[in-house]
Amino acid sequence: MRNLVASIAAIVVITAFFGFAYPAAMTGFASVTFSNKANGSLIVRNGTVVGSKLAAQAFTSPTYFHERPSGTSPAYNAGATTFLNYGPTSSDLAKLVAQNAQAILKLEGPYNPGLTIHDIPVDAVTTSASGIDPDISPAYAALQARRVAAVRHLPLATVQKLIKENTDGRSLGFFGEPGVNVLELNLALDKLGGK
Repeated sequence: MRNLVASIAAIVVITAFFGFAYPAAMTGFASVTFSNKANGSLIVRNGTVVGSKLAAQAFTSPTYFHERPSGTSPAYNAGATTFLNYGPTSSDLAKLVAQNAQAILKLEGPYNPGLTIHDIPVDAVTTSASGIDPDISPAYAALQARRVAAVRHLPLATVQKLIKENTDGRSLGFFGEPGVNVLELNLALDKLGGK
């Protein structure tokens, strides 16, 4: 009986500490020391939250850079991140990639003469692990640059420079791949004008 009481007391104490006190202390610490990150890395323009640096949102206008395909339902739902669990031999994956590639060819082809399916970066046609990755590869941004420049009546060199300025390198110089945050790039475009 004594062991049972000690076990129950240990469970209560450990649960109270690791389940409530410790998470509350870490949340409070993060809110004070890393306020922006702890609150979702929200991006505010003119006093209005326009999105998060950590979650993609849908851009459909040809005047903007587009993000990776979404794996969530509804699309770009930050409240329910998920991934499409298709294996490399899945016929559903093959259909999805083919469908996405055709959409890219239709959208970008008129601005990139000679564009073929082999020129399309992988991230343009596949979802990320979270389903809402906010970054695209520099190659996918470069593919879209001609369209954005043409539609906004901007010099291509200006749009390419903006891509370069908004490209994040590898973490610590060797982890991961360079990426371009689509929301930040589009906000920089709007600041530049030319719509």
